[in-house]
Amino acid sequence: MAVLATPVVNITFGAGSNFGSPLSAATTNYQYVPSTCPVNGFYTLLNKGVECNYGWHVLQSDHTGNAGGYFMLVDASFEPSDFYLDTVKSLCENTTYEFAAWMLNIKMVTQGTRPNITFSIETENGEILQTYNSGDIPVEQSIQWIQYGFYFSTPANVSTIVLRMKNNAPGGDGNDLALDDITFKPCGELITAAINGNTTNTVDICEGNTSVYTYSAVLSAGYQSPVYQWQLSNNKDFTWNDITNANAITYQRTPTDAGDFWYRFTVVDANAVNVKTCRIASNPIIINVHPMPIVDAGPDRNLLTGTSAILIAKAEGEQLVYSWSPGNYISNATILTPTVSPIQDIIYTLTSTSLYGCTNSADVFVKVVTGIYIPSAFTPNGDGKNDVWKIPFLDPAYNATVNIFNRFGQLVYHAAGTVISWNGRFHGIEQAVGTSVYMVTFKTGNLKLKKKFIL
Repeated sequence: MAVLATPVVNITFGAGSNFGSPLSAATTNYQYVPSTCPVNGFYTLLNKGVECNYGWHVLQSDHTGNAGGYFMLVDASFEPSDFYLDTVKSLCENTTYEFAAWMLNIKMVTQGTRPNITFSIETENGEILQTYNSGDIPVEQSIQWIQYGFYFSTPANVSTIVLRMKNNAPGGDGNDLALDDITFKPCGELITAAINGNTTNTVDICEGNTSVYTYSAVLSAGYQSPVYQWQLSNNKDFTWNDITNANAITYQRTPTDAGDFWYRFTVVDANAVNVKTCRIASNPIIINVHPMPIVDAGPDRNLLTGTSAILIAKAEGEQLVYSWSPGNYISNATILTPTVSPIQDIIYTLTSTSLYGCTNSADVFVKVVTGIYIPSAFTPNGDGKNDVWKIPFLDPAYNATVNIFNRFGQLVYHAAGTVISWNGRFHGIEQAVGTSVYMVTFKTGNLKLKKKFIL
């Protein structure tokens, strides 16, 4: 059974804003004009049309629906002539190809001449390999792109052909057309690839999954001296790269990091092994390795008995759902920032699960205290003992402001809504031993603590 492979030539005319550049690889007997309304004997490349008072369709995109994609818009000359001529290289000898192109009668009123195109495939010395006539391209009241195409075969020692498109009807009234997506697809024997033991060729797994998958290919008995090659694409079918030493009918995939991995099996006869465009490819096998969620349960918290706090967790991943455990003394165990009010020390675990079942967890420790202990002295002498003045259970969520004044009344330390830690220095200068004063002010409850302590 013969099948069509991936296009080895795909002429889309590019994409962008406003107008495309004049044809460079191909030639034409028409003149280029950067206008949405070319006149007889002119053409343009653009991504959408406007009302030209010619009775034309107003296109908003190219043939594929890409709003930025260009198509070729032709207003036929008065005399029949070639409006598109291109040399196509790097084909394979002794190979059958499908040529195809999408066309549209741009005129939507029945009056006037209808486009009629002859396609011709020729050798470089003018020998005609195949021709095909579109017949009159019909008038449609809505936009209806039509694909025209045919098969041809390259002779021995011929890898370059000339594509010719001739406009057979006279211009002047009608005979206006749009052209897009010219393709050449090699025709080869059917190849199928599958994952052993799987009913589908698309697999979704999580990062860290250690499963090993074995792929197998089945091909028709139509190749004289087949050469096999497995390929990999990391960007969803846009670029295929040969996998080193993957030249057997089977291939074993080992675990990878997160990413989307597309695999396919290709075959070519030995006489064309160095020409990648001669290969026939199988259907793709897709392995989507989804990343584990990134989970942060937030900073540890200190609570005074009888109070509550909001846990400040963060998580990143694919459509995550959340679950806190245990579910005791928590306002909502399915959100990132629940309010908790435990009566004793507790560790809460946040588990985040993605759409594809990938999970990750993180813990937060909540300490419950009966009061806030403020040290009355410390000795910042560098001996590793009591070198830093701290208020250990002053949770940043209390939004307390802490000020320390030296014996001269000078402010030597200030902190607000953060962890308290003072090393006994002011602007890097060690403060003299003596009595200092701390003042702790809470924004809620108008509570203020003030007391002397020894430095």
